[in-house]
Amino acid sequence: MTLRSGIRPTPRLYVLTPAVSDPATLSEDVAEMSRVADVAAVLLCLPDADEGRLIKWVKAVAPGVQAAGAALLIDGRPEIVARAGADGAHLSGPDTLKAAVRMLRPNYIAGAGGLRSRHDAMVAAEAGAEYVMFGEPDAAGHCPSRQAVIDRVGWWAEVFEVPCVAYAAALDDVEALAAAGADFVALGDAVFADPRGPKAAAAAAATRLDIAETTA
Repeated sequence: MTLRSGIRPTPRLYVLTPAVSDPATLSEDVAEMSRVADVAAVLLCLPDADEGRLIKWVKAVAPGVQAAGAALLIDGRPEIVARAGADGAHLSGPDTLKAAVRMLRPNYIAGAGGLRSRHDAMVAAEAGAEYVMFGEPDAAGHCPSRQAVIDRVGWWAEVFEVPCVAYAAALDDVEALAAAGADFVALGDAVFADPRGPKAAAAAAATRLDIAETTA
């Protein structure tokens, strides 16, 4: 995930997993999604457990995700990234990001989420975030409105070079977020809770990204 320059390419998918419980199934889900969509990154949500068990889970998931051509990021836990074989970490809030950047850079990705204001996003970028994410659920599971995310993404894309990830609470949000200027569109429950299964949902998302590109 690098800084954009020149003509903006078609946005890629960024997948947020549920808390991992079955690494083999999760790896297969990601592999199947990658066959039908351009998945750039997978953000692995870990349950509460001791550090040794967390590292074991990440190590079980990482090869399948990376073989599919996606970067594996850990939600928080920057201290285990290197030992677990992940590609980086996603940090919530600019202060958390600042504390982790020295640990992760230059060999690992440091991404920023939990950015509740424009100021937070600018601080995170200045601190070395390799991407900023807008629209993801807060600790209570609430997401901002689609229009609020579109407005934030549009502002960022117009002014800044650091890539922007826009969280889509539903598949119906994908086209609008891509059209607003997102470099990556993030999907969590929209794919993993889809009754058709993650692969079919990812394929639908890819179709929506193509439509957004052709109508831009």
